[in-house]
Amino acid sequence: MLRSNPNVQNQYELVCIEDLVLPNHPLRKIQKHIDFSFILDLVHPYYCEDNGRPSADPIMLFKMLFIGYLFGIRSERQLELEVHSNNAYRWFLGLGLTDSVPDHSTLSYFRQRLGDGDVFQEVFDQVVLLAIKHRLVAGRVLITDSTHLKANANKQKFVKEEVTKSTKTYINELDEAVRADREANGKKP
Repeated sequence: MLRSNPNVQNQYELVCIEDLVLPNHPLRKIQKHIDFSFILDLVHPYYCEDNGRPSADPIMLFKMLFIGYLFGIRSERQLELEVHSNNAYRWFLGLGLTDSVPDHSTLSYFRQRLGDGDVFQEVFDQVVLLAIKHRLVAGRVLITDSTHLKANANKQKFVKEEVTKSTKTYINELDEAVRADREANGKKP
C-alpha cells in the first residue's frame, strides 16, 4: 500500500503489513512454529472439489476462530470487526491491508458445515500439541490479570488429561451469540 508523505509533495512510501506487527506479538511465534496445513486433511470430507463456487479458505477461517478463542472474542460479529481493524490479526490470516475480511455469516456457515465440533476439537488439540512441542506452552508459570504465579506442580508426578470442555464451550458461546443476535433482530432461529 502506498501512502503519501505529508512533508514532501508527490512522494510515496511503501507500507508493508509485516512492518506493522510488533516483533514480540504472540501471533508471530505461533506463525513461526505452527503449520496449520494439517487442517486441509481434516476438512477435506466436508468439501466438494468440482461443484459450486470456490469456498473461503478453511485454514483462514480456523485461524480466525483461533484468534477469537485465544484473545477472548466471544462473538463472530465482534471477531469480524476485530480482524478488520487489527493489523496483527490480518497479518496472521494472510490478509493485506485492503483485503476484505470474511463475513461473520461465513464463519457461522463454516461451523455449521463441520457439524458438532469434533473437527474443531481435533484442530485445537493438534495446535496445542504443536505448541507444546515447540515450547510455546508450558506449565511453569500461570499468568492471571498480569500477575505471575508460580505453579505448584511436580514435574516428576504429572498426569496427562484430555481437556475438551473449553473448545466446545467456545463454540457454544458463538452459537449463543448468533441466536441472541437473530432474536434481537426479529429473525427466525
